[in-house]
Amino acid sequence: MLSFCLTLSAQTVTTQQLADLQKQVTDARSNADNAWMLVSAALVLLMTGPGLALFYGGLVRKKNVLSTMMQSFAMMAVITILWGVVGFSLAFGSGNAFIGGFQHIFLHNVGAAPDADYAATIPFQTFMVYQLMFAIITPALISGAFAERMKFSGMLIFLVLWSLVVYSPMAHMVWGKGGLLNASLGGRFPCLDFAGGTVVHVTSGVSALVTAIYLGKRKGYPHEQIRPHSVVLAFIGACLLWVGWFGFNAGSALGSGSLATSAFVATHFAAAAAACAWLFAEWVFSGHPSALGGISGAVAGLVAITPAAGFVGPMAGIVIGLIAGFFCYFMVTRVKSFFGYDDSLDAFGVHGAGGTLGAILTGIFASRAVNAVFKDAQGNPTGSGLFDGNAHQLLNQLTGVLIAWVLAAVGTLVLLKLVDATVGLRVSDEDEVTGLDLTQHGEEGYSLD
Repeated sequence: MLSFCLTLSAQTVTTQQLADLQKQVTDARSNADNAWMLVSAALVLLMTGPGLALFYGGLVRKKNVLSTMMQSFAMMAVITILWGVVGFSLAFGSGNAFIGGFQHIFLHNVGAAPDADYAATIPFQTFMVYQLMFAIITPALISGAFAERMKFSGMLIFLVLWSLVVYSPMAHMVWGKGGLLNASLGGRFPCLDFAGGTVVHVTSGVSALVTAIYLGKRKGYPHEQIRPHSVVLAFIGACLLWVGWFGFNAGSALGSGSLATSAFVATHFAAAAAACAWLFAEWVFSGHPSALGGISGAVAGLVAITPAAGFVGPMAGIVIGLIAGFFCYFMVTRVKSFFGYDDSLDAFGVHGAGGTLGAILTGIFASRAVNAVFKDAQGNPTGSGLFDGNAHQLLNQLTGVLIAWVLAAVGTLVLLKLVDATVGLRVSDEDEVTGLDLTQHGEEGYSLD
């Protein structure tokens, strides 16, 4: 009897120890994932300020440097409040196939407990703030198309409305529960978009093109040469974008495991390949590899790999980067001049074109060996992309791109007309000549006294 009691006690202790050990392992994983996601959120914010602010700010004339940087900074402040009040709920709340609901307005029920459908190992609030950083940079990207000629007041109203009408629905369709294009939560057209090829780059790039055409050209363009006032600032900004992009893409694994590593590596290789491709094309066709060309190529590669980062290996990343470098170079240097639109800082040529290309190439190169996102009825991994035996995925990618194009183009045009009819969009000719730093903000970027 005594022996039986001792055996039972030992079993009880062992069971308790195993339970405690399992809890410690789970807590350790959760803490590691949460730490990585908070760092990733900070890296994505770094992409907007100082990254994008410096990149765009260096590419305009010195009389518009502060106004251009302020457009990115304003999004960091204004979109944060909008996201907390209603934006997050519309993007990630439960709704229909096109838009979320209102159950998370004012961040209701967005706390320390994870949401198993989105990220089971991190607090829901961490997921929310990480996604906020995407919502901040996306409208800021559009500002590159209307740089040097839009009122600050018109810009604020337009981009706030755009975030609600275009960004939140697209984010819900691709990443939200029940979204039309959601690949992991039963979407009707499962579109692979790991970190925002359609959600971020296609929507912002297409909206940039529509805005540039609607506003018209800057005074003197293209007859007068409008040169960047500081390629050095743009260079620093582009390098910060490259670093921050690891939070953008690798962070989209929503954990600190091997998938984050894979996305990190693919991202870096694609950026390097695209920079090489752009520089080579520029060297051949214009006679010299420029610093501006190099950084533009790197950004093009980062854009194109964004939807594919968590679905392809490093060699596919190189191929995607090479294609993107050449493609975006010709979009910026040939297509823009052929059609004559004034996309001031090439937001469409890099983000719209590169994002569209990357989304399509994802349907070609995605591999189950990297990320087994699709499974059969028995739970066995099935093909992810065309080269992986899933030719139909290319059609799903094209569907996602088409929806993003239509939503961005129509939504942007309607909003531009609305804002233009109320507060106005374009500054006066006199203000444009003087510069937006003085006329919109009452200050100058540089004091040479």
